[in-house]
Amino acid sequence: MTWNDILQYLTNGNPSPPKIVDRTNEEWKKILTPEQYYITREKGTEQPIYDSCAKPEKGCYTCVCCGNLLFDVKEKFNSGQGWPSFSQPVIKNCISYHIDNSLGMERVEVDCNVCNAHLGHVFPDGPMPSGLRYCINSIAIKYHASSKGFIETAIFGGGCFWCTEAIFKKINGVISVEPGYAGGFIPAPTYSEVCNGNTGHAEVIKITYEPSLIDYKSLVRIHLSTHDPTTPNSQGNDVGTQYRSIIFYNGEKQKKEAIEEINHLAGIYEYPIITQLEPITKFYPAENYHKDYFEKHPNEPYCKLIISPKIKKFEQVIDTIPITTEDYSD
Repeated sequence: MTWNDILQYLTNGNPSPPKIVDRTNEEWKKILTPEQYYITREKGTEQPIYDSCAKPEKGCYTCVCCGNLLFDVKEKFNSGQGWPSFSQPVIKNCISYHIDNSLGMERVEVDCNVCNAHLGHVFPDGPMPSGLRYCINSIAIKYHASSKGFIETAIFGGGCFWCTEAIFKKINGVISVEPGYAGGFIPAPTYSEVCNGNTGHAEVIKITYEPSLIDYKSLVRIHLSTHDPTTPNSQGNDVGTQYRSIIFYNGEKQKKEAIEEINHLAGIYEYPIITQLEPITKFYPAENYHKDYFEKHPNEPYCKLIISPKIKKFEQVIDTIPITTEDYSD
């Protein structure tokens, strides 16, 4: 998110919410304290509390009203203003933006995009790279010492990571997609080293997602449905071990669910699925110029000829890929 993104929302309308929670004022009063109700439902502002600016080592913050995931502690910083400050929300559509002229000045109010709870305001004077400062009432948010249950990760390889990144960034519930390398024996590999095919690494993406909106099985299903999992060490013209079809699982639960999805989808392919399954040991982020590659270079030949058609095909079939939590076990 940048200030330009926020200006676009103010001009063209806010993003669609990940879900909607709608309650009457009386219902809110039953589940909120008077102070919480005043801040979130009547657009109040708490007094600055500097203790609330402390940054925990890990965890996340949700809306105190509806539990909508809003911020990761990684994005928290002490602005010196006395209110908790964050440089980014976890996902673009978790927050809505509105012009606020209540104090005789124009400010940008931020609300929970799920239940319309008033959170605070955002200003263009925060740290880079976003340059944003989300100034939030501490009473409006709830801290969770662990991100477990709110934020999880998945790591997949299925050809060029420019393609796979562009696909998964289209999915609701996906917070971020980071290209990188995994599965090899050389520490901190470079792109050129991986392309030589001698490092053992695969081009992969690390997906951070919100399990309340999309589960791991659905991500595996999309992964297997948006590349060819039956071709060893190749995807179209991309040939080499770095382009192999692979799932790096984190724990036995992910392994079990990945196997279930592979078995469930095996019948739709003419040839056997050869997608590898390995426990994740180390993920190495790719160089910065690979991040958001398709968005930055949509007119480059590879993007126009390979990625654009793949995205269009995905958008046409996404509704036919069930995004649900199912149990295929006996």
